[in-house]
Amino acid sequence: MSGPTSIGHLDEFHGLPVFTLPHDEAPAPGTLPESDAVAWRLACAWDDDWDFARIWKRFTDVADTSRVRALVIGPWWKGDYSSLARALELIVADAGRFPALRALFLADVVGEECEVSWLVMTDVTPAIDAFPLLEEFGVRGCGNSYNDGALRLRPVTHEHLRVLRCESGGLPGAVVRAVGASRLPALERLELWLGTDEYGGDTTVADLAPLLDGGGFPRLRRLGLQNSEIQDEIAAAVASAPVVAGLESLALSMGTLSDEGAEALLAGQPLTHLKELDLRHHFLSDSCAERIEQALGAHGVRVEQESVDYYDEEDEWRYVAVSE
Repeated sequence: MSGPTSIGHLDEFHGLPVFTLPHDEAPAPGTLPESDAVAWRLACAWDDDWDFARIWKRFTDVADTSRVRALVIGPWWKGDYSSLARALELIVADAGRFPALRALFLADVVGEECEVSWLVMTDVTPAIDAFPLLEEFGVRGCGNSYNDGALRLRPVTHEHLRVLRCESGGLPGAVVRAVGASRLPALERLELWLGTDEYGGDTTVADLAPLLDGGGFPRLRRLGLQNSEIQDEIAAAVASAPVVAGLESLALSMGTLSDEGAEALLAGQPLTHLKELDLRHHFLSDSCAERIEQALGAHGVRVEQESVDYYDEEDEWRYVAVSE
């Protein structure tokens, strides 16, 4: 699962090192990697005049697009923040040129470039539909409350998608419901950063029900329901969720998990079959954290635990790892 407390640039994606295409009209011979040896990252920079359309054209000119296996999209704007929609249109329009593409990540952007809640997103469904052999899809972005830039997704049917990741400081409930209504028979890993209502994260436990009932994704082995301000409620739902029996890894990290949610996990169905339980960035008491370690560690479960850096017990204010 992803790290517990921060957003960083991808340095590896789909098992490949990430290589950022240089903004160079005439790269020296031998300076570019083989087309299938890296995950290509395309990104605008603040200090030159290359817009995304120019970068995309340069990429499709210098790379053998028939061999490209993985693609990472960084900042797509010049000057003021603009919608991902235009960049996505270029990618989708050229989808037929990428028969080997198996992995796509949208919005590999860090806070110094744009806060996750300020990214101007769009409907990303066309990106999934355009690549029927895609195995891994990730997107970073929020339910933008400042303009019409919310992340959107419609239910999809996709036979080959194995990994789906949505990294967000506020994931819209509509996106979660769309995931639950999708037909993804090959899905093995699902990771959702749910965030806070302040940044568009209005997901409820009821929205998660189709993901937790165990019937929708028969091959699911790794589940992350993370970065949520209702982490205790999620833990309580997970404690009796049928999906857990088939999991190898469960992540309830990055959120506001307290002793209340941990007690629900301890009182619920056995978790001793898991290989990993990720609870990093939590608000547990030392005694409760130790009980979880003892209950599961004795059965060989790797329990990842890390308390928050700062917590004022007097005002009981708890916070998620990634919001703005």
